[in-house]
Amino acid sequence: MIRDQETMNVLLDNVARFVRERLVPNEERVAETDEIPADIVDDMKALGLFGLTIPEQYGGLDLTMEEEVLVMFELGKTSPAFRSIIGTTVGIGSQGIVIDGTDEQKAKWLPKLASGATIASFALTEPESGSDAASLKTRAVRDGDHYVVNGTKRFITNAPQAGIFTLMARTNPDEPRASGISAFIVEADTPGISFGKRDRKMGQKGAHTCDVIFENCRVPAHNVIGGKEGVGFKTAMKVLDKGRIHIAAICVGVAQRVLDDALRYAMERKQFGQPIAEFQLIQAMLADSQTELYAARCMVLDAARKRDAGENVSTEASCAKLFASEMCGRVADRAVQIHGGAGYMADYGVERFYRDVRLFRIYEGTSQIQQIVIARNMMRAAAR
Repeated sequence: MIRDQETMNVLLDNVARFVRERLVPNEERVAETDEIPADIVDDMKALGLFGLTIPEQYGGLDLTMEEEVLVMFELGKTSPAFRSIIGTTVGIGSQGIVIDGTDEQKAKWLPKLASGATIASFALTEPESGSDAASLKTRAVRDGDHYVVNGTKRFITNAPQAGIFTLMARTNPDEPRASGISAFIVEADTPGISFGKRDRKMGQKGAHTCDVIFENCRVPAHNVIGGKEGVGFKTAMKVLDKGRIHIAAICVGVAQRVLDDALRYAMERKQFGQPIAEFQLIQAMLADSQTELYAARCMVLDAARKRDAGENVSTEASCAKLFASEMCGRVADRAVQIHGGAGYMADYGVERFYRDVRLFRIYEGTSQIQQIVIARNMMRAAAR
């Protein structure tokens, strides 16, 4: 749902200009240094990008899901690392508080997140708990007015920069599955928290992940999200449904950028006396990419509108994330092929995108997990 088309157009124009004038020219710099320049992060704060999904009463823009994906379509037209620095704050790092937090938790943390003064991170994955998130082993044991947390979280995006973590930990050892898990807000400077070295990744340089280790870390009991034990996994799933639509939208934006670059190259590069875009087999790759991109965009918008309408979009979110992330990988692969030998060289940037987009099919639920979610939802619906 778009609340005010004129205001939305202004926001989209500003984001598109920011991507074009500030982010794209710095893509190679970020890839080489593995750092997003501080002045660019400051500009993101000034533009309001850290507060896209935070309610207006706490200083955010309170975008609807449809409005959010339209912004992501634009922000996706550059290196994914730029989106990643705001992604956990506007998405999985903050939305647990937005959706299920108490009034006090919202008042304390959301203004800081909306301004970008505090970066939020989402701590769910563990060394032995990835796709099977409900099997996590991190423990939170009640001790008076605090919980004592012990465990290790792995591949945690923005952990080196985070001010707070949305932490999933097991509070009921007698319940081995989802109902024994609670969600906590944990400040990053809490004694007992330490960090592993930054992970060396295939792509997305500038987007940092690392282990987060909790050793006898004392977390105030009032930091349990919503003030209730045992519902943390439900909170995580609500957050991930929204996050999957968000990631699908980014896939659309990145695929559009890669396809635009491939089309431009095909129209400029000449072989046998004519632009290679005139060759039908090149046209087939361009056409297939455009078709899949159009389909993914329609899916993302449909899922976003249904969520705005209050519908359960578990299936639609997984469908959109599955299709858009796989589509993005295929478009990037075709773009390398269209560039030929040049596509394998770093000078053209397409090889960087080829590596960057591989992650989309893994995080916030692998493609295989999305297939399981979709199929199980289908079976439940049929049984009813």
